Amino acid sequence: MHATTQRYQPEAVTLSGTEFTVEQTGKDENMRPEYEARDVTGTTVFTGKYEMYQEKDTVRFADSDGNEVCTVTASGTWDIAGDYRLTDSHTGEDLVVFENDFSMLRDTWRVRDADDGSLLAEIESRGGLVTAGRKLLPLGQWIGHEYEITGPEGNTAGSIESGFAILDEYDITLTDSGSVPPAPVVIGTAVIDAIQGN
Repeated sequence: MHATTQRYQPEAVTLSGTEFTVEQTGKDENMRPEYEARDVTGTTVFTGKYEMYQEKDTVRFADSDGNEVCTVTASGTWDIAGDYRLTDSHTGEDLVVFENDFSMLRDTWRVRDADDGSLLAEIESRGGLVTAGRKLLPLGQWIGHEYEITGPEGNTAGSIESGFAILDEYDITLTDSGSVPPAPVVIGTAVIDAIQGN
């Protein structure tokens, strides 16, 4: 992993390789979705749980021992279209901001440097009809979803794909991990699913 992209990785998270899986594993006793991210070997790299904290959307991520490694929190209350800040729980440092443009036909998320706002990656849904179907049809949330990942220069950098399922499972493939930081993309996949499902 390039040093320029590694600095956006939370201190207690170790991601290597170019293929990952993010799965919604179920819901807790309060019906809040829970997630697990795995690398290509099937090893769990972190788990996540969606919750509300002071009326703000928050997704907390922990290692396999249950120790918190990072959080993603909305900048405002009940914030569907807005900014979500990724903070390293060990250092307290804000790493990136997920910027969401909410649309019925296309979902666009931009990953920006938390300090200078520079664009690191863009995650955009493919196909307006599929996006609308997921939001409008009675069982639309079961329809598979596809996202294209592009780098800061607009270069194709990978994809995020899920199939038809009750619980979403996303296969993440990075084709240019040198220009796009893997950790925010993998973490962002769980965040996107959690925010848009709640």
